[in-house]
Amino acid sequence: MKETSYPPGFKDLLRYPFVNALFGRHSRRFFLGASIPDGYFAYTSRHEPVPLSELEQMLILTAMGGNTGWHNLIMRNARYAPHLSNYAGTAGGRTFPSAAGFHTSELFYTDDAGVYFVATRDAPSLADRSNEGLLDTGALLEAHRSRITKIRDGRLPLPPEVPHVEGHNTWVANQPGTTLFIPVGDLAQHVIAALCYYLQNGSCIYDDVHHEPLEGIARFRHLCDVDNPLPLTFLEQLSLAELTAELACACFAGMLMLQPIGLGGWMYDGIDPNSILGASGDPAVTGLGFRYDTDERWPLPNPTGLAGIFEGFCPPHYRDMREAVDALVARKFGPGGPFHPDTPGQYRDTPAVRGSAEVHSEEFRECVALQAQAIYDRFGKFPGTVPSIFVLTYLQAHHLDLEFYDRFYQPGAYLTTHRQHMDRWH
Repeated sequence: MKETSYPPGFKDLLRYPFVNALFGRHSRRFFLGASIPDGYFAYTSRHEPVPLSELEQMLILTAMGGNTGWHNLIMRNARYAPHLSNYAGTAGGRTFPSAAGFHTSELFYTDDAGVYFVATRDAPSLADRSNEGLLDTGALLEAHRSRITKIRDGRLPLPPEVPHVEGHNTWVANQPGTTLFIPVGDLAQHVIAALCYYLQNGSCIYDDVHHEPLEGIARFRHLCDVDNPLPLTFLEQLSLAELTAELACACFAGMLMLQPIGLGGWMYDGIDPNSILGASGDPAVTGLGFRYDTDERWPLPNPTGLAGIFEGFCPPHYRDMREAVDALVARKFGPGGPFHPDTPGQYRDTPAVRGSAEVHSEEFRECVALQAQAIYDRFGKFPGTVPSIFVLTYLQAHHLDLEFYDRFYQPGAYLTTHRQHMDRWH
């Protein structure tokens, strides 16, 4: 879409004050075509659903998971100075923060036409910044459009009923005309990255669930404090919290974008994660279609990935945990990675900066793989106490039915951008 063809609302968006988006943010759920059958808010829309336009979707997608140029990286840790800190998993930055730059999540979404995957996790810089540090929004949208892959026709197979959808969301979630955005995280990869992080800083783990040390870890005493290891549950809970923040920040960024556009919607966790991923056990609820396994040791099924699209860094997508560790090392230090001298960047001497990070040695990788494999062998999956693939927070966007709000609310229930949306964007 050429800039000259953008609707007037696009220019309005570029001038919209951030504080208005921040303080004007509200969950606004009632959309064109919606119906609440009973209670105080009983109301049926007089209008047909109006799907989001491609431009509206692209603005939200780019806000939620867009590439924002080159990642600045973390500069120093006294423990291994003068080497550059080498935690990050990607050379490109994104619209949301990620713990130590691990960046282990990607974005899916669904509308009436299909289910889609948006790959930005390992993208290089997709747009150049001006001397003032700004990006051209139009160019950024165009760069991201080519990174969308349609993975199936039709809306995500997810019936709006309990137990797949929380009872208070059955009337509104994933309905015709809406777009549902679904950030998904590779928690298996995040835990490997965390094992690397802690080993770099002199720590290893022990199995506090079974109250036993990891067999063979003592031979790495010169790399880590084997006499004072960290609990496995601490490492995995921390990784889960870090990844949850990544997914939630993506949704919040998208939520802020709704306000200047004048779209309704809200971020929430009221859809069952296993139903979203396709691990509900109901053959009619295929969700995103992720591979999952069950085991008598686990209280819930464990999704591990979608073949060829988003595969977790764990078996069965890798032969063993050593192969998964090597895949993470290749992501970080191989071509295109943040610590490969040939990867472009914004530094005055980019090869010198990227090349100053110490590559994980064979012995280092062996120690990380030993810990990861011990978890997999003991629990039958990796990570051991949390899911391999994690999803929790979603963002839904739709066109508001302002008549509903005019009937039940006092003035001020929606923004000027909502009132003017159809005129300025359609």
